[in-house]
Amino acid sequence: MSDFATKDPKAPAAQEQFLSVLSREEAARRFQAALPMQPLGAERVALGASLGRILAETLRSPIDVPPFDRSLVDGFAVRAADVAAASETSPVRLRLNAETIACGVLPRIEVAEGTATTLATGGPLPRGADAVVMVEHSDPEGPDHVLVRRAVASGQNIGFAGHDVAQGETLLRRGARIGSREIGMLAACGIAEVPVTRRPRVAVLSTGDELVQPGEPLRPAAIYDSNAPVIAAAIAENGGDPVSLGAIGDDEAALEDAIRAAFAGSDMVILSGGTSKSAGDLTARIVSRLGAPGIIAHGVALKPGKPLCLAVVGGKPVVVLPGFPTSAMFTFHDFVVPVLRAMSGLPARREVEVEANVPVRVLSDLGRTEFVMVALAKGSQGLNAFPLGKGSGSVSAFAQADGFLTIPDLADHVPERSRHAVTLLDPTSAAPDLVIMGSQCIGLEVVIDRLAEAGVKIRIVAIGSLAGLAAAKRGECDIAPIHLLDPETNLYNRAVLGPSLELVEGWRRMQGLVFREGDPRFTAKTVEAALSAALADPGCLMVNRNQGAGTRILIDRLLGAARPNGYWNQPRSHNAVAAAVAQGRADWGVAIAPVAGAYGLGFTPLGEEHYDFAIPLARREEPAVKSFIETLAREDVLQDLCDIGFSPATDRPPCA
Repeated sequence: MSDFATKDPKAPAAQEQFLSVLSREEAARRFQAALPMQPLGAERVALGASLGRILAETLRSPIDVPPFDRSLVDGFAVRAADVAAASETSPVRLRLNAETIACGVLPRIEVAEGTATTLATGGPLPRGADAVVMVEHSDPEGPDHVLVRRAVASGQNIGFAGHDVAQGETLLRRGARIGSREIGMLAACGIAEVPVTRRPRVAVLSTGDELVQPGEPLRPAAIYDSNAPVIAAAIAENGGDPVSLGAIGDDEAALEDAIRAAFAGSDMVILSGGTSKSAGDLTARIVSRLGAPGIIAHGVALKPGKPLCLAVVGGKPVVVLPGFPTSAMFTFHDFVVPVLRAMSGLPARREVEVEANVPVRVLSDLGRTEFVMVALAKGSQGLNAFPLGKGSGSVSAFAQADGFLTIPDLADHVPERSRHAVTLLDPTSAAPDLVIMGSQCIGLEVVIDRLAEAGVKIRIVAIGSLAGLAAAKRGECDIAPIHLLDPETNLYNRAVLGPSLELVEGWRRMQGLVFREGDPRFTAKTVEAALSAALADPGCLMVNRNQGAGTRILIDRLLGAARPNGYWNQPRSHNAVAAAVAQGRADWGVAIAPVAGAYGLGFTPLGEEHYDFAIPLARREEPAVKSFIETLAREDVLQDLCDIGFSPATDRPPCA
């Protein structure tokens, strides 16, 4: 029975509700119970095409490897009994047979008593011989004889037939994954074709009027389709054969045609977008018309991922993932991957967990299992797990995270500084060498690029100057970039350090008012006149910065008690401020000069601020920290900073 209400497709559109939101466990149980959960069948592929495939049958060797007795050294095939008394002082004289055996040369002359045959490494052992004397342990005596100066035992320096692999010996068992080493072994046994499990053909289709394919011009209010490429890659990683079908707009007839064609030509269909409870939700309605048993679940008690839609039609899985990237990938890995791996013959995914300290309180909704993306860093008490907090709409969270923690549906938060299990996204991942937490700046990328080139693994968590400073004081990071103005001394950064931190100077950057060129309220005006004009105009909309940012402190000092329209619009970066102004969603804000230039905005300087680095004294001698400080002082790094609009600190050489 379907848990999703369907209606006459000709009826007027109305908001559709999730009639029964299932628990994560129940949704997965129902979905898998409706599917065979077994490999699709076998096919034979050429040996060279079998890399990464799953073996469908146990393979046994049709031959011995090596297929004949062969020499392991360059030397002479002999009868061991003939040279038993040989020594350096009493060499044994043997007559050479009239043939030399190289690799691939079949011996024709038997090694009789008192004779020897010259042969190369890998050459077949001639009849009568039972040992090989190394050429280093012999001396020639004329053209027809050799003096053997060391005795050999029977079987010495010989590789016997079947010594490596015996005929009938098991090479690989069904279910094995074929790698380069396995291909070498199969080739040595003469196997040219390999029976492998057929890869599930998985159709990937995105839905939504707003989607533009990567590489095409981005029209206003549109976004690039990031879901399809990452889903296709994840399908390939888990044994499937992805077939990317692009994106279809929110036209019911066109979308239904595309879904039915995808269903007919594949073993599984993955759709993304169109799962929320809105009048624009066409996808689930179309899926419900494909056939029996139909929709298994539409609405799962997950965060992110509640709108997930799971269906089975004629034994084929049809999954409609949420449109937001993080939601899509979590639900894909949680629900689709187990099914896909079973269909492709792969073993269940190996989950690896590590214990970590969660430094901050993480809130959650009761009644929904929540996944929280985290970045791992070494701390004084072991690993720390920092929530990335980018939300289900983030396209970078999966790439930047090391793992995730799971908050059960009956919990409403993770306590501050509690221990928690973190599931690694990559079981082989390790904590970074250098953890930087605090204010973000495009200049920081110049330094990080050099360190990355030297093999230093770096984790950057952009949480603002105040939060970064607090993390440094607690020993949760190696470096905290800050730009904090002390209102009493009117100096940057040093007054806020405390005894446990050292300040390393970075660079100077100019903060200023940003606005669209030609705006008469700001163009060619002083800061005071521009602010007066902006505050006097109720329609002049500002864009602020988040609390805890060094720029927010500057803005609040600039405005005093004034709270102009847009004050509570608080993005977390200079780029977000510049984008809001450039796109007309705001009229002014405060950002640094290089960012204003990148967005083509007008800029009125407010003053130069110090972007420096607070470093815990306990971490000062760590190799990665020392490398950071040394890199910061390099002439090429300083010049690159100058080139993008920053000024060196007072103890650095001036810009060229």
